[in-house]
Amino acid sequence: MPISQALVTRYFQLIINRQFTEATRELERLKQKMHKTEWNRGYFRALYGMYLSRKTNGDGYAFFSKLDLTDNETLHSYRREFLNHMRNGLHGDFDRGYFSAWADCMRILTRMDVQPTQKRKTKTVEPEKMETVRSDKSQATMANFVDKK
Repeated sequence: MPISQALVTRYFQLIINRQFTEATRELERLKQKMHKTEWNRGYFRALYGMYLSRKTNGDGYAFFSKLDLTDNETLHSYRREFLNHMRNGLHGDFDRGYFSAWADCMRILTRMDVQPTQKRKTKTVEPEKMETVRSDKSQATMANFVDKK
């Protein structure tokens, strides 16, 4: 039984929109409907890796965190590259399934209307003013030891 493209599309939409609880349920449904083949195993591993990468979102080395979801031209070029790997006879079934999942992801991303993420403006926090107690001679503070120039 081939993998349902409707379930896969829904899964990609959920992870892009960061709805991880529902994405986990969708991923479980996909796993239950897949036959146990090497190609499907590679496909599933790619889907699960995408989920983990999107959820952690902090890994600077992960492909998903570097991906600009609004740049359709780049997404199309990535899709062509993944399709070339998928068609390459030198790769095993696991690898072809893996690259097929990424090609499907790029295809769906180009069709989605992804809003650009706004970078959070970091609020600059000024260092606190150091209070010193100069009237109490028995109390030593850091200000007593720092040279003021």
